Amino acid sequence: MLRKSFQKQYFLVRGERQAPAPRDTKDIPDFCVKCPSCGEILLEEEYDKAFRVCHKCGHHGRITAPARLESLFDEGRYQTFDDQMKTLNPLNFPGYEEKIEKYQKNSDLNEAVVVASGSIDGVRTVAAVMDSRFMMGSMGSVVGEKVTRAVEMATEQKCPLVVFSASGGARMQEGIVSLMQMAKTSAALGRHGKAGLPYVSVLTDPTTGGVTASFAMLGDIILAEPGALIGFAGPRVIEQTIKQKLPEGFQSAEFLLEHGFVDRIVPRAEMKRALGTILKLHGGESDE
Repeated sequence: MLRKSFQKQYFLVRGERQAPAPRDTKDIPDFCVKCPSCGEILLEEEYDKAFRVCHKCGHHGRITAPARLESLFDEGRYQTFDDQMKTLNPLNFPGYEEKIEKYQKNSDLNEAVVVASGSIDGVRTVAAVMDSRFMMGSMGSVVGEKVTRAVEMATEQKCPLVVFSASGGARMQEGIVSLMQMAKTSAALGRHGKAGLPYVSVLTDPTTGGVTASFAMLGDIILAEPGALIGFAGPRVIEQTIKQKLPEGFQSAEFLLEHGFVDRIVPRAEMKRALGTILKLHGGESDE
């Protein structure tokens, strides 16, 4: 069941990022899930059909990269690339290999991003989708390399690029090797832009740290899902540093839209149509 694939989630309540209350499995049948925001009991089958969006409060739950790709590409058809790339342990960080193996087993992915190509509303597109189940979508050497290859593939094929970010930031177990990915992905995007090709960045919950400071905020057009947490450092770290209380809703997608960091907030059910319109307006070629 998809529910078992998801890690701990967070949601916004009156502008504050909070963890949901523990799920009491004794009170909820196996075929149901509880909305982490409003507490509504939802049929899991219907919840999945709604792209894991609560019909009562509109809370956007986290979805897997394969589920995202299936909902994104026409007829759910796409081809993935570089699936076999696996992370090494460049700094000999204790226990890192064991942790990677655990996440690979639990997520059925080799790393925290999936790269694919297909058609979005008839427009040939390359997409990179991050998956928060894998070490909270943290960016290490393989994630950076796969995103860079996705950019280069889109540039070579002269087609648009779409990246869905969902990340806790740079992966500390890889140190400077992880931080290098910020420059590498940004340089590739610079070449993509010089070729006159569009890049649409979609920010999902959460998009933070080194991913925010690199490819996530470099889109020609930046979209976000409702309620997504978007920022660099976390709210508590900022408040402790500046010794001030942050504004209500700080680092939510809605706050960033109001302050000009995001171009548009798009509900998940409308994302494919919105992307198709954007890609066609910016000269995306038909795959027919």
